[in-house]
Amino acid sequence: MTKIISLFNHKGGVSKTTTTFHLGWILAEQGKKVLIVDTDPQCNLTGVSLSLSGNNNFEEFYAKANIDNIKDALNPVFEGKPIPLKPAKCYEFPGRKGLFLLPGHIEFAEYDVSIGIAQELTGSLRMTQNIPGAISHFLRITAEEYKFDYILIDMSPSVSATNANLLMQSDYFIVPCSPDYFCNMAINSLSRVIPTWNNIYDNLKRHPVFSEATYKLPDTRPKFIGTILQRYRPRNGGPARAFQQWINRINENVNTTLVPVLEKNEMIIDDSMFNELGTLEAPYNITNLADFNGLIAQSQKYNVPIFALTPEQIEQVGRVLKNSKNSRDEFHRTFTKLAKIVISLTA
Repeated sequence: MTKIISLFNHKGGVSKTTTTFHLGWILAEQGKKVLIVDTDPQCNLTGVSLSLSGNNNFEEFYAKANIDNIKDALNPVFEGKPIPLKPAKCYEFPGRKGLFLLPGHIEFAEYDVSIGIAQELTGSLRMTQNIPGAISHFLRITAEEYKFDYILIDMSPSVSATNANLLMQSDYFIVPCSPDYFCNMAINSLSRVIPTWNNIYDNLKRHPVFSEATYKLPDTRPKFIGTILQRYRPRNGGPARAFQQWINRINENVNTTLVPVLEKNEMIIDDSMFNELGTLEAPYNITNLADFNGLIAQSQKYNVPIFALTPEQIEQVGRVLKNSKNSRDEFHRTFTKLAKIVISLTA
């Protein structure tokens, strides 16, 4: 059965896109069939994915490729057309068997108003009854068509109706974080936002208009499977002291503020599953990732993932080359470990 995992934090700049892409790549490397979905109107995941696959003319791709994007695929519901939703025609990565992309679209943001109206009216207008369950239905019929093991959703950094819809109809969610003051504040905010979204969708599921919809809301409640702390400067094999202090504070805030709220709303996996792993530095902190900005630039330049960069593509010599190769290999080891943790926690 397909597992849908959303990667969400309304604080921007936490590497959601980089994480979504590389986690999808490694899950496919582990033998899973994976779809990565770009729901951020900025379309960064689409840009990275197509660039890494050698497609740099995005305008031509959208015009000529026999591939769906998320906005056009959902158009029948949001434009009120009498056409049933169909599974998406997804883009398959030529260099990574089992990895697929559902491209984003800048105009996908326009659907947020319709989703918001449907949520607020709670079914008082039948014309909105198919909107709340449409995206989930669309992703799940696409999953059935391709037999995906995982769908990873790269979400925009906003508290929007669309993000509420995506998160609340996922099976699991991960919160990527950066070790800083603003991300710590974002944890406090999420502890208020997520329960509000949960209440909205509980009401929608019970409302008779939506229970009679063609695209019904799934009887699911997303489960939190942890945070990813990243974008810190490493020193002596770990985060530099200033970054480690923020990592500790964020972990404590997750444990004392966010987790109790999620437990109350039945939106977290059983803590025994974390304990069984025995590999986490802190409860609910499933991995830490150092800042690999230099390697990311080279991966985009040569259209390969970070861990596929050759010494020639790194374009360094001497000690700098040696350190870069070590970082590349550590990046692969860390994402392989992360993928195995995700597989275990969603088993």
